[in-house]
Amino acid sequence: MSQPNPQPPLLSQRAAVILLLGVLSAVAAVVLTVLGGAATTTGLLAGGTAFAAAVMFFNAIID
Repeated sequence: MSQPNPQPPLLSQRAAVILLLGVLSAVAAVVLTVLGGAATTTGLLAGGTAFAAAVMFFNAIID
């Protein structure tokens, strides 16, 4: 039996896509940085920066 008034989702589809693309960009940045010979901590810093930049970028271009 369905509920008469279902709750809205916690995250919109647009926000989920933007965050997913940000996470994928961050993972790619970490992997490429570490494989390039840098320390793991440097890779994590690069990944954090890539995540922030990717979220801002994809937020601006996804309508």
